Amino acid sequence: MRKVWVAGGAAIGLGLSFVMLLVVGVYIVAGNLAGGAAAGGVGLAKGAVPAAYQTLVQKWGNLCPAINPALLAAQLYQESGFNPGARSPAKAQGIAQFIPGTWATHGVDGDGDGDRDVWDPADAIPSAASYDCELAKYVKDVPGDISANMLASYNAGAYAVIRYGGVPPYRETRNYVKTITTLAKSFAAPVARVDPSRQAAGAIAYAQSKLGTPYLWGGTGTAAQSGRFDCSGLTQASYDQVGIKLPRVANDQYNAGPHPARNELLPGDLVFFSHDPNDSRAIHHVGIYVGGGYMIDAPRTGAVIRFDPIDGGDYFGATRVTEDGAKALPTHV
Repeated sequence: MRKVWVAGGAAIGLGLSFVMLLVVGVYIVAGNLAGGAAAGGVGLAKGAVPAAYQTLVQKWGNLCPAINPALLAAQLYQESGFNPGARSPAKAQGIAQFIPGTWATHGVDGDGDGDRDVWDPADAIPSAASYDCELAKYVKDVPGDISANMLASYNAGAYAVIRYGGVPPYRETRNYVKTITTLAKSFAAPVARVDPSRQAAGAIAYAQSKLGTPYLWGGTGTAAQSGRFDCSGLTQASYDQVGIKLPRVANDQYNAGPHPARNELLPGDLVFFSHDPNDSRAIHHVGIYVGGGYMIDAPRTGAVIRFDPIDGGDYFGATRVTEDGAKALPTHV
């Protein structure tokens, strides 16, 4: 992942003391940002869902109280990475990964063209929402969170949820529920201020230690690469130092946590840049925010790891990385 940057002399000249003050500021400012919430339903974070499917997900994600657009988006992303042509070894098909038997029973004609096509997102996305809502009806009288019970039914069957009076004590099922509900946070437009990351200072400290290191396309900092990085290699390595395993490329790192607004950025947030302002899959560059409108990033071939401004150009958005958020990311995208 790379981006061509025009660096100002002021950015290059920022000192290490500046960074350390910002790192300390993570914990000072955090106390002021942790509280407060805004009213409203669950919307989608800017560009989190590819533009081709955003209207479908927003509409059908409100089909019943057990789901919302962010939860539906998380399921689609976990199942296929929004790939309408996805196939699995288990013969699951399409963007929602229906197996033929389930599709035959639960597929709907979402676009009203007279055809139920598992490969057509206009049918598959409504079918996924409809199936979720049908499962929720089966377990509507079971105690506990309606969405968690629905997800558990999706994984283990409604009978198991009814039998155990909630999410059954199966490791796979509990992990599935946690994965989808955690991943949903990365698709939801925040309605409250996002809690600060506890690992931010350590990630910044590592990135700071690499200032001046030459850029290498595909670089992940290995000895064979003379310790050089590209943009997402640097962010991956920085968070690896604090025990958080991020995906390799920038557009996958975007879903590793919730998305603070531009005026709520804190040091340690990942900041992203995209060729398409409406599609996170078009992200091509990432850096680590350090405060004051600046980031540490590995910008391009011929440059070194340095400070750069985040504003201007094609700033897309930010992610406040969490350990659970990173763990929830699927491995197939």
